[in-house]
Amino acid sequence: MGLTGVSLILFLVVHVGINACIWAMDDGQMFNRAAHFMGSTVVIRILEVGLFGGIFLHLIQGLILEFQNRKKRAIGYQVAMGNKGSKWYSRWMGLLGTIILLFLIIHWKQFWVPSRFMGAEEVIYDDGSTGLFGLMKETFSQAWVVIVYVIACISLAYHLLHGFQSAFRSLGVYNNRYLSLINGVGIGFSIIVPLAFAMMPISMYFHWV
Repeated sequence: MGLTGVSLILFLVVHVGINACIWAMDDGQMFNRAAHFMGSTVVIRILEVGLFGGIFLHLIQGLILEFQNRKKRAIGYQVAMGNKGSKWYSRWMGLLGTIILLFLIIHWKQFWVPSRFMGAEEVIYDDGSTGLFGLMKETFSQAWVVIVYVIACISLAYHLLHGFQSAFRSLGVYNNRYLSLINGVGIGFSIIVPLAFAMMPISMYFHWV
């Protein structure tokens, strides 16, 4: 669980870095070049298969862990400890993960399938935008889509708040000095990365790019 979590954290770093190219203020040229590289490079495509495998493995592991935890404590405490025992988002990782999965299905349908199988890179849109940059602008012109993406990013933030440090604990990092560093980095990562992702549809919707 920790290993697949760390691999997905590394994926988020790459994904947010590439998508941040939309703010280059060059009508999406840098972003389209980066997207083309990711979609046409053999090594990246092979890693993409591993990514999907990691996502589904992480999902299956999470469900198994959730069922095991509930089975071990079928009867709850008589006095609820609330956040004194654990943070609410650590107790609802299953729900947060489910929200993220539902979002991923929408995201794959809107972007991954068109870019890999429908020639989205060749499309020219009414405003003159091209490729995946144009697809982003068209998709994020719909308010409901922006709202769904923002909700997913909030879910991701809370999922990472627990999952980031938990992944390293699972891999054996117990030293207090390192744990303090990991917790600090994890909090920053859990805020900055989901915020950057959320700002992308918001920026498109309000025509900031």
